[in-house]
Amino acid sequence: MIEVFTDGSSLGNPGKGGYGIIMKLKGTSYIKKISEGFRLTTNNRMELLAVIIALEKIKKDHQQVVIYSDSKYVVNAVRKGWINNWEKKRFDKVKNPDLWIRFLKIYNNHTVHFEWIKGHAGHPENEECDKMAVNAAKSENLSIDVGYENIAENKSELFD
Repeated sequence: MIEVFTDGSSLGNPGKGGYGIIMKLKGTSYIKKISEGFRLTTNNRMELLAVIIALEKIKKDHQQVVIYSDSKYVVNAVRKGWINNWEKKRFDKVKNPDLWIRFLKIYNNHTVHFEWIKGHAGHPENEECDKMAVNAAKSENLSIDVGYENIAENKSELFD
């Protein structure tokens, strides 16, 4: 079983953002840590992107995966089945459709269980993921969240 701990952060919402991921192969000492920062994004996008990146890093299909996240947005979307309704409606009027579509492409390759954990409550891996996400957002080499910036550009074009 693969245990995945994720957190996302944005310094301003929208603002600079980042995610942090810790992946563990249960029963072994294997640990993988991943983080990345973005110049303009939102907290929810970083929470979701962290989960997506973690699932994309798993090289073999049909793995048992437990994802621990402090994002009710992400956890509830899956556990409460919101994402199924969103998909049926072709993600009409849903925020972050680009990421939800990307999520579904990889999510169905594995058996994934989501566990919500309270953020900033002393959970060691969550605290470390939070630090990784914040540090990534503060780094100098920030990536472009193309999905977010394209959406922001298109909205501004509508009102100029």
